[in-house]
Amino acid sequence: MSTAAVSNYGVHLFGVRHLSPTGAFHLQTFLKEVKPLLVLVEGPSDATELISQITLKGVKPPIAILAYTDQLPIRTLVFPLAEYSPEYQAFVWAARNGVEARFIDLPSDISVSLHLKLSAASEKEDYAEGARSHREQINDRYEQVAISAGESDYETYWERSFEHSSEPNTYRHAIHAFSSEMRQLSETDERIYTPLEAAHNEIREAYMRARIAEAIEGGIPAERIVVVTGAYHVSALEAELDGMTEQEAAALPKIQTKLTLMPYSYYKLSSHSGYGAGNAAPSYFELAWQCLVSGDLGKLSSAYLATIAGYMRQSGNFRSAASVIEAVRLAESLASLHGGRLPTLRDLQDAAITCLGYGELSIVADALARTNIGTAIGALPDGISQTPIQEDLNRNLKSLKLEKYKTTVATDLELDLRENRRVKSEDAAFLDLRRSFFLERLQLLSISFAKKRAVKQDGATWAEHWVLCWTPEAEIEIVESIMKGETIELAAAFSIKESLAQSTNILNAAALVKAAWQCGLPASMEDARRTLQELAVESGDYTQIAGTLRELSILVQFGDVRKMNTDVLVPLLQQLFLRGTLLLVDSSICSDDAAANMASAIIDMHTVSQQHFEVVDDERWVQQLEELAYRDDRNAKLSGLAFALLLERNLIDHERLAREVSRRLSPGIPADIGAGWFEGMSLRNRYVLLSRRQLWEQLDLYTRSLDDEQFRRSLVFLRRAFSSFEAREKNAIAQLLGDVWGFGSIEAADVLQRPLSSEEQQKIDELNEFDFGDL
Repeated sequence: MSTAAVSNYGVHLFGVRHLSPTGAFHLQTFLKEVKPLLVLVEGPSDATELISQITLKGVKPPIAILAYTDQLPIRTLVFPLAEYSPEYQAFVWAARNGVEARFIDLPSDISVSLHLKLSAASEKEDYAEGARSHREQINDRYEQVAISAGESDYETYWERSFEHSSEPNTYRHAIHAFSSEMRQLSETDERIYTPLEAAHNEIREAYMRARIAEAIEGGIPAERIVVVTGAYHVSALEAELDGMTEQEAAALPKIQTKLTLMPYSYYKLSSHSGYGAGNAAPSYFELAWQCLVSGDLGKLSSAYLATIAGYMRQSGNFRSAASVIEAVRLAESLASLHGGRLPTLRDLQDAAITCLGYGELSIVADALARTNIGTAIGALPDGISQTPIQEDLNRNLKSLKLEKYKTTVATDLELDLRENRRVKSEDAAFLDLRRSFFLERLQLLSISFAKKRAVKQDGATWAEHWVLCWTPEAEIEIVESIMKGETIELAAAFSIKESLAQSTNILNAAALVKAAWQCGLPASMEDARRTLQELAVESGDYTQIAGTLRELSILVQFGDVRKMNTDVLVPLLQQLFLRGTLLLVDSSICSDDAAANMASAIIDMHTVSQQHFEVVDDERWVQQLEELAYRDDRNAKLSGLAFALLLERNLIDHERLAREVSRRLSPGIPADIGAGWFEGMSLRNRYVLLSRRQLWEQLDLYTRSLDDEQFRRSLVFLRRAFSSFEAREKNAIAQLLGDVWGFGSIEAADVLQRPLSSEEQQKIDELNEFDFGDL
């Protein structure tokens, strides 16, 4: 057997790329030949105890080892494994043959610490004058290798040079040569030399050499040990260099970490593509792995292109078998032009675009993405080492029948929170309600698995629409939530408690009352209510009071939907409503800019007064509206809105309406104030306005009485008021004005809706450029 890949310790070195189907396949053959007693793998040494769980029945790659700090802010490192990862296949072989396997790289507490220091130093270096990005330098290194080999990119170079290697010995020799060349290039070319990365690699390699020596000193013959490591590190482990001492290892910086296993996804592997981190087409490489295992890598071209044709057929783009055969031949021809034995992914994609997409990428883009990346997501059985909150998540998914939604494909879920009377058990009767509580808790914790959308049934408080999509990021977010509690429920309750401690106004506190209600956490809702009660004592901000009342109104009105007792909120609703009522008139002394928020707040208060007239002081509210409506020293827009609300309640007769409109829209009133008042009037029930002919008669008289400059100034406000009217409402206005002007209603509508002349359009353009600062 060749000794070209044997370390100075005499152990067998096998260099790989971390996600390489050919590397995994040849490693299997190599292990069968060597029959080692120990397999050492590059990876976090403190994760060795997880290896036995990685190969258990029910584990479905892709999966990952996740290291995370147990103090805030949480930092994480991920070690992903696909079925075609050489490391994973090394573990599978070891488990089947009763052989021990160990990780030998830096433990996660050191790796996380060094990674943070390396990142901080790299950022500092990148900001230096003339400095190039650390990542750009690393990428340049690999791209330079590809260019030297006559390939367009590094991925194609790697695939043609290594993934298509059919002989194990040839593969190992090529990896060894590649390692030496890369090390020499990295150390001699100033354009791509990165001292920070070099120092980091030296520390890792010294640590790994120490672990190799430790194994030999433990009594295992060197020739019965196989070391699986990244290709870049082979030459460094082969060299006659000392390993790291215990004192040196103890001196390295550390951050306390914990480890867990988590499902991973092909999408995540593809998004982290790059040397040693992932690959751009994980589903394609899984297909390559299957062809290797079946004994014929040559089938990959036809299998890949047939898969694309199958996806195209599903979307209605049918392609014949002849087209697939033609694409295979073209891919093989492209490979021959580059001196390759088999087509690369680049060759296959070019052939697919040409023969199946007729030269258009857009035609095959979706099928290419599905064939290259796929939607595979890993799975871990019960009992696998996970954090308590991960286990609680899985229990919830199972009990709530949501397991099928744990997929990388976004899926809609419609919930009906009402009791299902067609089932027998209470749990089944309120399954959707319990689902809602769970999903709301996930959303509260910023776990991206669940996102709430607006429901189709407008006003249906019992209906919810969720979009569920699982990602490795969601798993990491779950793990990060362990700092808040060991279950989803406890973490959500802690999150609300934490936010309450930081609440400084009633609007924030009200939002947390609502959050607790949505999450089905009665104790948290009571805590939030008490905090809101305390903050309400000093609150004097009208818009915040109105916003808080809006939230409380929803809870009081629809509390039964979520089976939560919201009666305790009624006294607080009454208290805040009274305060808002008493603040109305004084708060309406404001600028036009502030009036927009005030108008929304007044409408919120008015809605509460109508929905809860039996518990709030509606009579006093109407009195305050009347005072505001007839005050001339308050914002005109808000006075107009108050008048509209009274008109909507039929509290203003025709005589009073005519008198107030005449007073507000008179030549003696500045144009901006009169038009602003009408703008406030138009914010409410348009049907009421459209049914009052005398209002439009008065508006017509008002506009006729203005000189050109006044008319121009008023038109700015009137145009803004009418901009929110719907087309049918504008038609109704045209008909009303037609009657006022003595035209037929149809004739008036035609005149008002005809295309603008060039002169009229010019005037409109001038109006668009009107400077409100001049008012």
